[in-house]
Amino acid sequence: MKITLKGKRLKNNRLSLFIEFYNGYSIDKDGVKKHRRKFEYLKLYVSEHPESIDEKRKDKATWELAENILAIRKAEFIQGKYKMKDNKKGNILLFDFYKTLQEERYESKGNYGNWDAAFKHLKKYAPAHIQLKDIDTVFVRGFRRYLDTKAKTKSNTPLSQNSKYTYFNKLKAALREAYNENYIDANVIKSVKGFEQAESQREYLTYSELQALTQTECKYPILKNAFVFSCLTGLRWSDINKLLWAEVRDEDEASRIIFRQKKTDGLEYLYISSQARNLLGKRTNKNERVFKGLKYGAVYNTEILRWCMRAGITKHITFHSARHTNAVLLLENGADIYTVSKRLGHREIRTTEIYTKIIDEKMKEAANMIPELDMG
Repeated sequence: MKITLKGKRLKNNRLSLFIEFYNGYSIDKDGVKKHRRKFEYLKLYVSEHPESIDEKRKDKATWELAENILAIRKAEFIQGKYKMKDNKKGNILLFDFYKTLQEERYESKGNYGNWDAAFKHLKKYAPAHIQLKDIDTVFVRGFRRYLDTKAKTKSNTPLSQNSKYTYFNKLKAALREAYNENYIDANVIKSVKGFEQAESQREYLTYSELQALTQTECKYPILKNAFVFSCLTGLRWSDINKLLWAEVRDEDEASRIIFRQKKTDGLEYLYISSQARNLLGKRTNKNERVFKGLKYGAVYNTEILRWCMRAGITKHITFHSARHTNAVLLLENGADIYTVSKRLGHREIRTTEIYTKIIDEKMKEAANMIPELDMG
């Protein structure tokens, strides 16, 4: 914040003194720079060109008074007591402000979906006419309580711990932005404790279960190929679904996929096994989808469960379980965690470390596999 004393020229060759509070600038979607300024007019006036001694003496006293006020304003700002208040900014509707932030995250793929899901619950909790200036700690606590006790999923079941954690954090992010941009005067989220994030269970298939699944009929062959391909490569459904033949490279003694992850937008170079390559079938036009006809929806999700049941697998398996399966099988067969992390396209190694806990559990199970000895 830059705080300066300035004078505005009047018609009678006098200056009206005021303090300018300059808070930087922003650039709108059209690339136009908009400066953030507020003014405090002091109702103090001086001559632009004082002539008489008496006039110069009065102007000097006025300038000194204005300088003292400026010093006070700077001290108040440094102490955190002075805040620029813009009543018009606070009049914006909460829903409008939230949706603006949500649209800014459109390219963030999964993050946009979380903002949208959180907004659906926010609309159920809050009245449509509520303005940012009306948001206080009571409102924030109330939304937390709503998520914890009343909010339901599409299946009319209570929200999971991680859903509560995610949705509440979206409102917190929006209100933090509103505070930082001076739409609201108080940091209303500071004293409200959020939800703890739960460690989600990552369901996966063992090698024998995957073997059984590959030998079991699936109603949709394209779904079977895509699922097993994910088990062998670790690719997400979103990347498999959009995979083009132009991204599949058949080189001298190996095949690899060069693609941009839909979730992170990172460019990946992934070698695949010959068995995985065979699941892709015969190459066609480079701009065609490899898994042409693959769809996402309740029908395919239900078929995965039925396919598993026909194979004698009672776990709740989803398409994403194939990715978990790949990670576990790689670690069980000697791959180091760094390699697994790179193949899965994780940005942080700690995201991959969760799979080492699964391996540790299997080691614990192995410790009790040997029958007890008769020690006489």
